[in-house]
Amino acid sequence: MIQLMEGGAYLLNGTELVPDNGQAAEALKKKLGVCPSKEEASQKTIAYGILKEHNTSGNMENLTIKFDKLTSHDITFVGIIQTARASGMDHFPVPYVLTNCHNSLCAVGGTINEDDHMFGLTCAKRYGGVYVPPHQAVIHQFAREMLAGGGKMILGSDSHTRYGALGTMAMGEGGPELVKQLLEQTYDIKRPGVVAVYMTGAPVPGVGPQDVALAIIGAVFKNGYVKNKVMEFVGPGVSNLSADFRIGVDVMTTETTCLSSIWRTDEKIREFYEIHKRPEDYKELNPGAVAYYDGVITVELDKVRPMIAMPFHPSNTYTIDELNANLMDILEDVEKKAQISLEGKVPFTLKNKVKNGKLYVDQGIIAGCAGGGFENICDAADILRGASIGADAFTLSVYPASTPIYMELAKNGVLADLLATGAVVKTAFCGPCFGAGDTPANNAFSIRHTTRNFPNREGSKIQNGQISSVALMDARSIAATAANQGYLTPATEYAGEYRHPQYFFDKTIYDNRIFDSKGKADPDQEIQFGPNIKDWPKMPELTDNLVLKVVSEIHDPVTTTDELIPSGETSSYRSNPLGLAEFTLSRKDPAYVGLAKEVQQAEKAREEGGCPVEALAELKPVWKTINKSYPDADRTNTGVGSTIFAVKPGDGSAREQAASCQKVLGGWANIANEYATKRYRSNLINWGMLPFVIEEGELPFKKGDYLFFPGIRQAVAQKAEKITGYVAGEELKPFTVTLGELTDDEREIILKGCLINYNRK
Repeated sequence: MIQLMEGGAYLLNGTELVPDNGQAAEALKKKLGVCPSKEEASQKTIAYGILKEHNTSGNMENLTIKFDKLTSHDITFVGIIQTARASGMDHFPVPYVLTNCHNSLCAVGGTINEDDHMFGLTCAKRYGGVYVPPHQAVIHQFAREMLAGGGKMILGSDSHTRYGALGTMAMGEGGPELVKQLLEQTYDIKRPGVVAVYMTGAPVPGVGPQDVALAIIGAVFKNGYVKNKVMEFVGPGVSNLSADFRIGVDVMTTETTCLSSIWRTDEKIREFYEIHKRPEDYKELNPGAVAYYDGVITVELDKVRPMIAMPFHPSNTYTIDELNANLMDILEDVEKKAQISLEGKVPFTLKNKVKNGKLYVDQGIIAGCAGGGFENICDAADILRGASIGADAFTLSVYPASTPIYMELAKNGVLADLLATGAVVKTAFCGPCFGAGDTPANNAFSIRHTTRNFPNREGSKIQNGQISSVALMDARSIAATAANQGYLTPATEYAGEYRHPQYFFDKTIYDNRIFDSKGKADPDQEIQFGPNIKDWPKMPELTDNLVLKVVSEIHDPVTTTDELIPSGETSSYRSNPLGLAEFTLSRKDPAYVGLAKEVQQAEKAREEGGCPVEALAELKPVWKTINKSYPDADRTNTGVGSTIFAVKPGDGSAREQAASCQKVLGGWANIANEYATKRYRSNLINWGMLPFVIEEGELPFKKGDYLFFPGIRQAVAQKAEKITGYVAGEELKPFTVTLGELTDDEREIILKGCLINYNRK
């Protein structure tokens, strides 16, 4: 089904793989008469060509990228614009689309969410952007319909910014990276590796894009096969997939931890652009006659079967048939893994969902940028037509990804078919994906065609004793389960016909409702602020030395951004840095905020010219120990803050708040064995936090310890490869950390204290 090649490979004419082994040169000479170098052949990938066109450095090893377009949703755009305004921005120099698909319900927080929407509308008018009102489209569907273009690059402040199937290299990053583009700066990265996803065959009936995506994620996430690389989809099997199918696979590449994705394009993608009245945006993309890839994932599409990602990660994958055949054994394993994620804080079991030897599901959701596509919903409706979801606990909700899709479902009768089964069809909204809608009951089990199934992601609160769980599945198997009134069923058991109705795109509603400045700024437009929209607090520069208290210690194999800053109802406070910071680590380590604030009082006293020790008495013996060896360390040159340790933090969302909330509470660093994603590490850097890395093994410190980093400012400025820190107990005990690769600009951002300080004139 999925095979990973050891080492790289050459791809000849887009169809034949030649592994990069001892016989590769001979094989290439025999076939081609010549043997191009790896470097020459690596420049023939689709990804290389697009990156080259957007690179401004003149050096393809160190890229400085300028994107064609930007896009954000209403959890992120307020903070981004506020940061850019504080840095002197007076117009959007690149097309910037502000969508409203996360805080759409305005159900909690009083006027907060709608205040953010009005902020977005007035900023689009003032700075020359595009504003998409709530319920019109989820961010990524609007980008597919209206923004993507062959050979283009788009940067979004949502991690699932992926439009590779349409020939657009797109990346999801934290807000500060969009701020840089708004300030006409660049996105700076080392040239990424490129991994071929070589597809053969065609999916069997009942297998959908989520099945293919989960199979790939299960094969590559844990081993880091594509981490921070570009996934390039090639091979004859690509032509056997519809545009919607490719889009459904593509959006889930984020869960592999890759940097971006790109696909070869063909007549089916040309047709997509024609349907959306943008034929000029199509571009045929193919690798060169001989292209070299740093790795190869072979996907035999005809062998993929309906998949399920069990709680609590998209990589925790099984075939549904495998799960049903080994139900109790797999559930036992899932429960053991769950207790690691949940730290034993609440009892968790799925075994009580087994009824008469079958797994019973409480809820089905087909939604968002992954599940809410036209083809997914139509195929699900075919499976459900004439059936009933029943009158028991099981419920089914469907969220079309945009109003044009919703309109077409109404016109062609699919909407009526779904409603007749007992399903509920709702507006374009990302809520179920991040815990702001359709939260299941305590101990309930939900199956979803959405993007993630992390702990708490569906809205439960472990600190309140509430726990439900989510498994990821394709819309087709969710429909088959719904037709079986909640008993887990793969769609391959459906023997009926799929009608595949033609899609007709009607953007009348967009023409009527979306504000498009056409890139023209109006400096006379007054920005509308709500009382919850606050400026970022002042943040100090990095001091010569640092004293850091370890205020949280997390030993989960992976820590998600949802655990660092919860989603759901907390999103109402995204525009209020101090208000949102109160939720930091609240579902993972509820003591964190109080401990961080205690340490922050010492730093505030220092900044105001007072004595940190007087503000925090427990610092007195720490300072005494430090001064034995470093008598010159004092309040004038030594900052006081907090830090956390996590094994592998940052998997998941691009939300910058996962880092900025720590900074707002006085955090000055993270310490990790590695960082799960580039985007989280970039968020730390852009908020002036040190992304320390410590080798795996027994930690030299524990929660509650104070750490001392003498000469840290000099170490950053002079690019020290290794940095010595000390555990400050009765004596100083040394340990070593590194910072990894940092660009000169990133070093300067850390020295200045954050991106705002770096850009402030």
